[in-house]
Amino acid sequence: MGKKSKRQKVWRLWAKALGEKAGKNDRESDIIACIRTFIFVSYLVTNVAIVANAVRHWNDVDYQTKPELTSCTNSKFS
Repeated sequence: MGKKSKRQKVWRLWAKALGEKAGKNDRESDIIACIRTFIFVSYLVTNVAIVANAVRHWNDVDYQTKPELTSCTNSKFS
């Protein structure tokens, strides 16, 4: 095993963290790891957007307008 650059070491660890090595050779395994990385990033962005929206609207109450009270009585029972 020869000297590997830091980038290659980080990529190897990231690919292993994504899951079991898949593919017939290293090139195919790298392509699969790239696809898994894309899926992970899309999940991450989606979850950040959901949480940001929830935090943004946490206490989103309009205190300036008064709620309308509707009558629950039916005219034939009055």
